[in-house]
Amino acid sequence: MKTNSTINPNVNPNGTAQPERAFTLIELLVVISIIGILAAFTITALGGIMRYKYLSTAKSEMAAIQNALESYKSVYGFYPPSYPNNNLANLLLYELSGVTNNGTTFSTLDGMQSITPAQLSTAFGAGASGLINCSRGSADAMIPAKDFLSDLKPTQVGVNNGVAVLVTSVGGPDQAYKPVGVQGLNPWRYNSSNPTNNPGGYDLYVQLSIRGKTYLVCNWSKQNPQNYPLP
Repeated sequence: MKTNSTINPNVNPNGTAQPERAFTLIELLVVISIIGILAAFTITALGGIMRYKYLSTAKSEMAAIQNALESYKSVYGFYPPSYPNNNLANLLLYELSGVTNNGTTFSTLDGMQSITPAQLSTAFGAGASGLINCSRGSADAMIPAKDFLSDLKPTQVGVNNGVAVLVTSVGGPDQAYKPVGVQGLNPWRYNSSNPTNNPGGYDLYVQLSIRGKTYLVCNWSKQNPQNYPLP
């Protein structure tokens, strides 16, 4: 009479149990090495993805500012004035957002930012005593200011020495990069007085520091020059 029997792979023919096979030290080292290589590739890939994201975001924000500058010029016939001795200080936020004046304070049309004539002079020099894109007149004679930056996000506005400025929303992004001495505050540089790269127009640019390398996002090159000598 035949009987069914089950063969246990862990039992030797003589009935004694055989030890289960374990990884050898060499096999473990090989596995660890492979994991390390894969991790290195992953970190490198993620670094490249984040760099692309930072640069793309800054370029998109620059394009929006450029559109606002062109709209401003179509209305006033010129670009907003700049202060060539300090390209990090500019009035783009106020000029492009439009302001009202109650006699003592200039306030943006959305009411989010304000600046006094005294702050203008302190931050930008004695020549900065007013703003061009400002509502003027009263009642039927009112000439309203225009908001050329209606899609501006809160992350694109920062405060430097008490004055609101346009900044890139991605920050440094390296924490150690502080062009104005404040972590994460990276203002747009602007020069329409004597632009060196766009004669007759304006220079608009920001420098990003990504994993220790600097990249320039500017309106005179579609590339992103590295290690450009800017603050």
